[in-house]
Amino acid sequence: MQPDGMPACPSTVAILRGIEPERVVETGRALFEAGIRAIEVPLNSPRPFESIANLAADLGTACLCGAGTVLDVAGVRQAHDAGARLIVAPNTNPEIIAAARERQMVVMPGFVTPTEAFAGLEAGATILKFFPAASFGPAYLKALKAVLPKHAQVYAVGGVGAEHVAAWVAAGASGFGFGSELFRPDYSLQDIGTRARRLVEAVDNAVKTQDQ
Repeated sequence: MQPDGMPACPSTVAILRGIEPERVVETGRALFEAGIRAIEVPLNSPRPFESIANLAADLGTACLCGAGTVLDVAGVRQAHDAGARLIVAPNTNPEIIAAARERQMVVMPGFVTPTEAFAGLEAGATILKFFPAASFGPAYLKALKAVLPKHAQVYAVGGVGAEHVAAWVAAGASGFGFGSELFRPDYSLQDIGTRARRLVEAVDNAVKTQDQ
């Protein structure tokens, strides 16, 4: 658990953009079996709150399930009511952070600049989503980490594949969010499982190497 009583966030988050409620349970199970312990359903997916409810009911507390692309407090409230324990946003909105924390949810606001990063931390976020990560690169994150508080966790999201993970961990990334590298609506379950195992292995190996 985190110091304030919120659940901890695993280092690999699956982003199921475009998932439909009818497929979300089997997809969630495939990801879980591959080692994924956090899954977000972006709110611009079809019937997202139904998908979140299905995921949360099936995986329970074993997996941190929640909503992504959350743009307002209403989205936080609806996601929480559906069973979400994770809120991910593409931007830094103090109202969204406050609403999620009030409900003891993990909240990951998106940021690019130092100003946005510090605003997110001051609003109460303990995890920051560096997005779109690939557009800026590990060197940019390394420079940011030099000024951010040591307790601040930064997850690299957007265009990061298995082959890039080691460089991001070396630059200071605490975790990752994987979207199209892991899931698209046209991927088969077998493909999703294979991609998930490859990404989980890459993250685990990079962290172990960094800790040595």
